[in-house]
Amino acid sequence: MENTPSRPEPQPSYVKLAMRNMVRKGSKSLLHFGLTTIGLLTVLVALAYLTR
Repeated sequence: MENTPSRPEPQPSYVKLAMRNMVRKGSKSLLHFGLTTIGLLTVLVALAYLTR
């Protein structure tokens, strides 16, 4: 009779948690993603314009 401790369930990865959260929140996540993308592109275009 072998006494092996049961292994705890591995924690889900951050990517899996983020995907689950994105599916649950739906349009709010897409809105934030869109705003982040537009903001980042604006910063990159502004830097490209200022440093030309």
